[in-house]
Amino acid sequence: MLLKELSSLASPLSQGQVDKLKQLTAELSAVQLAWVSGYLSASAELGGSAAATESAPEQTLTILYGSQTGNGRGVAQQLAEKAQAQGYAVNLVSMADYKVRQLKQETLLLAVVSTHGEGEAPDDAIELHKFLASKRAPKLDNLHYSVLALGDTSYEFFCQTGKDFDQRLSALGAKALAPIVECDVDYESDAEAWQQTVLEAVKPLISASSANTNVVSIGAAASSNAFSKQKPYTAELLVSQKLTGRDSDRDVRHVEIDLGESELSYQPGDALGVWFNNAEVLVDEILAKLSLGAEETVTIKDETLTLREALINKREITQIHPALVQGWAQLSGDESLTALAEDREQLRQFVLNHQLADLVASYPVSITAFQLIELLRPITPRLYSIASAQSDVESEVHLTVALVENDRDGVARYGGASRFLAESEEGAEVNVYVEPNNHFRLPENPETPVIMIGPGTGVAPFRSFLQERSAQGITSDSWLFFGNPHFEQDFLYQTEWQQYLKEGTLSRLDSAFSRDQAHKVYVQHRIAERGEALWQWIEAGAHIYICGDAERMAKDVHQALLDVIAQYGGKSAEEAEAFLEALRSDKRYQKDVY
Repeated sequence: MLLKELSSLASPLSQGQVDKLKQLTAELSAVQLAWVSGYLSASAELGGSAAATESAPEQTLTILYGSQTGNGRGVAQQLAEKAQAQGYAVNLVSMADYKVRQLKQETLLLAVVSTHGEGEAPDDAIELHKFLASKRAPKLDNLHYSVLALGDTSYEFFCQTGKDFDQRLSALGAKALAPIVECDVDYESDAEAWQQTVLEAVKPLISASSANTNVVSIGAAASSNAFSKQKPYTAELLVSQKLTGRDSDRDVRHVEIDLGESELSYQPGDALGVWFNNAEVLVDEILAKLSLGAEETVTIKDETLTLREALINKREITQIHPALVQGWAQLSGDESLTALAEDREQLRQFVLNHQLADLVASYPVSITAFQLIELLRPITPRLYSIASAQSDVESEVHLTVALVENDRDGVARYGGASRFLAESEEGAEVNVYVEPNNHFRLPENPETPVIMIGPGTGVAPFRSFLQERSAQGITSDSWLFFGNPHFEQDFLYQTEWQQYLKEGTLSRLDSAFSRDQAHKVYVQHRIAERGEALWQWIEAGAHIYICGDAERMAKDVHQALLDVIAQYGGKSAEEAEAFLEALRSDKRYQKDVY
């Protein structure tokens, strides 16, 4: 519309120049248009000197993010938009794409970083985290910074990576614009307050020249999808089909979802965020045991709704957290629960293995609707590795979902999202969004060999990988390791793997069915047995992928790979560690573990 108006007005541009400008801007995103606007504005102020405009503004606000599940990236993008709206020159970039040598040139740095697993840096922050802890890290006496740390109090090393960044930056001489803010799972309000604080803090430090330059370098942060965690797409559930046999001790589902006209796009390796509602029967059980009225009203973020509606749609009841247990202990006055709440390790284990209904049943309390809502966290979506390739299924997205089911004193307790997907009928609405995972990607060169290790539902992204390779007609070396308890009951997607083997999309398949013989056999044992061939593939440049359980499987597989490298590569234990770390750094060793 704007270009039409320009072309109709008296313009210093020729018609040919206007046409070229139209062609260029039609191909640009909103972020790219903002950059071009700032570039042209600066060019005009400097008399059109291209050489002058290539130099960076005197003061640029650099915003770095390290994110495992996308939350950190989302907060950083919000911060960049707010800073841009205030006229600041902004450089927003993933820590994975940041050039560490640039750090000593920075004067203003805001870092948003999560913590993965047991105090570990997320994948895209590993290199920068290591650099800051090394002797190569420079003095940063001219740097002003602040850190927003994302974490989960259910884990022992809460916000550890953020704390590491804050401590190292300070030790290197940088000055804090604002104290580190440590956020729990319900991070939104704390993150927003931190954003306001740091944007106020940088005002006196931003020079006039940079404040007038509207430059945003988004790098890999921009997303073409219009839908997000905060604004999910309402999709339709097409299929929720049980994959495991009738005698299996587990219920694993193949789920198909129709993305309709959303134009949501995803790549092999990405995840799907799924919002869910809690089971009505579970909510009714909790209300009855607490003697609370379902129709009592509560207010959440200026929205008034019944207590029952709030527990079904707004609050987390299938996962609990330390502050909830500690608050419950105070309300109940129970000495055993109080003692448990004061013991960090006992509390951690209790949180991981109980739900709100268990707490209610075991430790009676007198509680108001307001108190209950305040103690509970907001519902958060669950991320599932996508088990399909869009090149094959087009507007659909497939998932491989294990129904989380545990027995609590003779009562079955289910996971919130897995139960929702397993019990929802065909045609049900499900709110979803795509969460990109740029650290779990097929090699750029289709001739590169790939080794895929995915026991249980960890096989999901490898179904996506093989669908993509099949659609592209790629028949280069590919090797899948799969494991589950029983061949007859738990061989997920068996006929598909056989078809891929037949057509040449899959070269090798090694399976480990742990309960089909007297001694248990897992994928790490198959890796050891195939060690010599595996080493030959690695030497030939193969990329290695692991997906699935982080607590035990990923560690056992990691150790098995180290043993293979040491034995067949003729390396010491330390050399094997360094070799595998080099593979990770070169993106030849990638994990999607949870």
